[in-house]
Amino acid sequence: MPLLLGDRHQLLKSTLPEPLSSNRTDEPAGLKQDPAPRPRQPGRDATMDDMASSQHRISTRIGAITESATLAVDAKARALKAAGRPVIGFGVGEPDFPTPDYIVEAAQRACAVPRYQKYSPAAGLPELREAIAVKTARDSGYEVTPGQVVVTNGGKQAVYEAFATLIDPGDEVLMPAPYWTTYPEAIGLAGGTPVPVMTDETSGYLTSVADLERHRTDRTKVLLFVSPSNPTGAVYPPELVAEIGHWAAEHGLWVITDEIYEHLVYGDARFTSIAVAAPELADRVVVLNGVAKTYAMTGWRVGWMIAPPDVAKAAADLQSHLTSNVCNVAQAAALTAVSGDLSAVARMREAFDRRRLLMTGMLNEIPGVVCPLPDGAFYCYPSVKEVVGKELAGRRPANTTELAELVLDEVDVAVVPGEAFGTPGYFRLSCALGDADLEEGVTRLGKLLAQAR
Repeated sequence: MPLLLGDRHQLLKSTLPEPLSSNRTDEPAGLKQDPAPRPRQPGRDATMDDMASSQHRISTRIGAITESATLAVDAKARALKAAGRPVIGFGVGEPDFPTPDYIVEAAQRACAVPRYQKYSPAAGLPELREAIAVKTARDSGYEVTPGQVVVTNGGKQAVYEAFATLIDPGDEVLMPAPYWTTYPEAIGLAGGTPVPVMTDETSGYLTSVADLERHRTDRTKVLLFVSPSNPTGAVYPPELVAEIGHWAAEHGLWVITDEIYEHLVYGDARFTSIAVAAPELADRVVVLNGVAKTYAMTGWRVGWMIAPPDVAKAAADLQSHLTSNVCNVAQAAALTAVSGDLSAVARMREAFDRRRLLMTGMLNEIPGVVCPLPDGAFYCYPSVKEVVGKELAGRRPANTTELAELVLDEVDVAVVPGEAFGTPGYFRLSCALGDADLEEGVTRLGKLLAQAR
């Protein structure tokens, strides 16, 4: 049975603090004291006072949002490190390389260009939209026009705008799990219902048409398709991408596909865009992407969505009220990035490839840990289900959130628990950190988990 919105938040927030609101109390039941009534202001009637006192300070819609778990883990790790703890953080998905010099230099030059100091079109600089269309055809074989491109403030805004543009209250979105933490929040904000389709390490974290069909209902409007995957690093083989695309088209579903890790694939794996593998989806597919991962530009905040013209126009209209244009200097940097060659990402990919092999091998040597070799992105997603519930360092963690807290407390290693990605019993570890820190961090983790009894 698909999860309702309330069920989703119960799953995601079961181990996280509740948002503050005016009617929350931490006092034991039966001991709460009613506050003294406030004097009524002149001109206010009793009805107005009663309405004000019963309303939440924070809207239900926004109060239901869960903080990004990956950013929260990273912030805690940074704070502990600043306090003198030797913390090694595997939390945040961010390349440890600087933005290439030629891109930085393009931004510096752009600062002096008068037209970049003014407002620009909400959908993006025309020259960047054209360059993204050219880059998309070059890298994935998907032919689009500049008018189908909307430049956004990072990939996250592209995710939000895609769902906000397509989803009405009550619409369901099929969402293979494990999933990136932002997806269900964006779906929920749009009024939709995320429907997790579970996968695990036995399938390499790949879903199938049969799995998807079991979860499809007459309310299903969108399939969220992500390959390479965050958090698992799974890459769908071309034939399976095509099969899933044909199935979605047959049932009249929209497909939102996040391709931000398209250039980070390893070994024999190959990135395949579902928009190309199933060309009949052309009028019902939205492609999400950005410069953050490929060019080590996470802080520049430039992403984009590619959609049928009417959807792109609607998303641009939304953005015109939401943020207006993306920073022009950042857009100029992105223009240089997407117009250039891929030599910078090739060097980064070589490092990530080496690290994923090292990390996977070390994790699989730890008793009770099972980790498939990721074919893409820069994450490992090991199962630690055999460790949960065992005694460790005088404690008995009941779930992976508690286990992650124990790991941080005992050996100063920060990982993200699987609860953040919809699958308790797992950790996500980023490979995007220096080789020495990676080896030291996994060594600490292994020595600790090996003590579980």
